[in-house]
Amino acid sequence: MAQSVTLDALDRRLIHALQIDGRASFSRIAAVLEVPERTVARRYQRLRSALVVRVVGLVDSRRIGMLDWFVRIDCTPDATDALTAALAQRDDTSWIAPLAGGTRLTCMVRTPGPGAEGGRPLFDHLLRTPGIRDVEAGCVLRPVAGVGGWAGRTSALEASEQAALLGSAPESPQGPGVVAELSGWGEAEARLAGELALDGRADVAQLAAATGWSASTVRRRVAGLRAAGVLHFEVDVSPSHFGFPVEALLWLEVAPAALGEVTQALSQHAAVAFAAVMTGRASVFAMVQCRDTGALYDYLAGELGALAGIGRAESALVQRRAKRAGPLLLPAMAERTPRFAPRGTLYGAGRIR
Repeated sequence: MAQSVTLDALDRRLIHALQIDGRASFSRIAAVLEVPERTVARRYQRLRSALVVRVVGLVDSRRIGMLDWFVRIDCTPDATDALTAALAQRDDTSWIAPLAGGTRLTCMVRTPGPGAEGGRPLFDHLLRTPGIRDVEAGCVLRPVAGVGGWAGRTSALEASEQAALLGSAPESPQGPGVVAELSGWGEAEARLAGELALDGRADVAQLAAATGWSASTVRRRVAGLRAAGVLHFEVDVSPSHFGFPVEALLWLEVAPAALGEVTQALSQHAAVAFAAVMTGRASVFAMVQCRDTGALYDYLAGELGALAGIGRAESALVQRRAKRAGPLLLPAMAERTPRFAPRGTLYGAGRIR
């Protein structure tokens, strides 16, 4: 559980800098922010130790032959908390949230692509787990908003400061691509990604030990995967620390002919932290951050309501985030790099495999 920490102006500027380039050196960030390097390092360590902020390395599922799914699970009242805890310990789940006022929870799940080896997807096993009444899964076809970070945490730096940091961040190519054609993907790359998911700023020596590569190979491989768009870095921080404690999830039924216009508009809406086109009854899923429920109403009735092509909109308030983008960390682990929990986690009388 993250501690109660109030972010000041320097904290917000540091977070914005890390969103631009999560592996930028503290000396480079300090030069751009015009503060001592020691101050930058101390601020980041304080926030990370408090489980408020950390940098996580994320892999584009499409580029390594995997699929992402948004999953909604309907549970019995006594099963929600235990299932949430069990799912949060898995390395193939993220963005886990019980929904307010009900017995449903949502999460993102990564599975092998169609026809790939690796067993049946997690959501095939969920219905065999005691306490689960229904599972609805939509496959992410294309992220359309929030991929480069929610606008609420990327407004602290001047344009010139952003440009100075962008000079060190590799650009990613457009289009889904195939990792085998771009730069290759194997067991060592998977271990590299696992270490960076735990700590996006892990040092080269630690990454070399995990992969069996030399330090120079680690540097070259990380740079290559970033340039190929396979690997990117995200600042994992709750919007509540920026004054936006209300999070709502939206499922939008959008006519196919209107998908382009609606998704383009969503990418420009300040309240939208993330949005994607997916399969299922609702063709667009979005995460929205607001200061209060009144602001959520204003967004639904105003910016969203003005978009033509939306036939139906379903919304739900998030009760809490049990897990965000990166693997779970315990407070004692924030000073070092922890390990993933076992893939199979006991839950009641059943087992999620």
